[in-house]
Amino acid sequence: MKVGNNYQNINQLVGNRSINNVNTANRNAGITPIGADFGTLLKEQLDKNSGIDKNRGLQFSKHAQERVVQRGIELTPELMEELNDAVKKADAKGAKDVVIFDSMNAFIVNVPNKTVVTTMSGSEMRDNVFTNIDGAVIL
Repeated sequence: MKVGNNYQNINQLVGNRSINNVNTANRNAGITPIGADFGTLLKEQLDKNSGIDKNRGLQFSKHAQERVVQRGIELTPELMEELNDAVKKADAKGAKDVVIFDSMNAFIVNVPNKTVVTTMSGSEMRDNVFTNIDGAVIL
């Protein structure tokens, strides 16, 4: 069998010279195994890149921030604490996407990301259907 350029095998190309593998010490320079498996490191990096911090408080997406302003929803420190507690409870139960109801509003929250996705006032909740929700918390 002929390999391109009329060479039948690699020895004709390199002659008597030896072919050495790339020095793995140079390739891995500066990388010290710490003991974490690849999956753990990948998840940490993805979380870091997406801005997810498991210890942070509840965040509001840009869309949710706009809805809060448009709908005149007052986010008091007490309400924020109640929302954070509700998300912790939902997380403990394994919920991923929940609707949290207070006396006047509904907050759709992605639990793993601790992010309010959208919110609506009481009048907007009437005759509304919530989909893709696997839990509800009533404050």
